Amino acid sequence: MTHLLDDAIILAAGNGDRFRNGSTHSKLVAPVADVPLLIRTLRSARQAGLTHAHIVLGYDADAVRALAISGAPAGLTLHFHMNDAWHEENGRSVLQARAGLRDRAFAILMGDHIFEPEALQSIAGTPRAPGETLIGIDRHTTTREIVVEATKVRMEGDRIVAIGKSIDPFHGLDTGLFVSDQSVFQAISDSCADGDTTLSGGIARLAARRAVRGVDIGFAKWCDVDTLADLALAEELTDPVPAT
Repeated sequence: MTHLLDDAIILAAGNGDRFRNGSTHSKLVAPVADVPLLIRTLRSARQAGLTHAHIVLGYDADAVRALAISGAPAGLTLHFHMNDAWHEENGRSVLQARAGLRDRAFAILMGDHIFEPEALQSIAGTPRAPGETLIGIDRHTTTREIVVEATKVRMEGDRIVAIGKSIDPFHGLDTGLFVSDQSVFQAISDSCADGDTTLSGGIARLAARRAVRGVDIGFAKWCDVDTLADLALAEELTDPVPAT
C-alpha cells in the first residue's frame, strides 16, 4: 500500500459552453470571491500537500497558461500539456499528461471544481494498492439542484460498482477528486477506443474490475462550477483561500 502524493493532473481544457457570462475566455479565469477559479484549484492542491501540477490546456490556452503562471502559489511547480481535442470529453485531457507521470501516483482534479484542501488530503492519505483508483465521495449533500447535475456512484462496501449521472439507486456523489496511477490511462484509452472519451468511462472499466474505492470526504465543502448559478452558489460556500 502507498499513500504519498506529490502530483496532480488538473483538467483545464474545456470551453465551458454552459457558463455564459458574455466573455470568450475560459471560465477558469472567472473570479470566485475575487480569486480566479483555476487559482483556487491550484491553491487548494498546494495546501493539500501537492508540489507538482500537470495542467492540461485546450480552449483559450494562452490565457489559462498565463493565469496559472502569474497566480500559482509558492511551492507548486507547473507542467503544461496541450489537448488539441479539447472539444471532446475530459478523458482525452487526462491522457495528455500520461508521459509526465509514468512512475508515480497522482491526483486528478477538475479545474472548475472548488474544494477544501481537507477533502483532497483525506483521499491522498488513504492507503491505495497499485492499480487501484480512489474517488472522493460526498454522502451528505442532498440539495436537489446539485444532486441532479452531479455524477453519482453506487457502492458495495467501499467499492464503487457503477458511476454515471443517471445511476439509480446511488450512494454518493463523485466530487471530481481522484487518486490513481498508470492503470487509469489504459482504462481511459480502452474507453476512448470504444467511443466513450469521458474520464467516467475509464473509471467505469476499472470499477468493473473492482479496482475503484470511494473515500468519504465527510463535510468538507466542494462545488462544481458549470453555470453562472453554480458560480453564485460557489461564492456563498467559499471562504477566502490564502495565497500561500
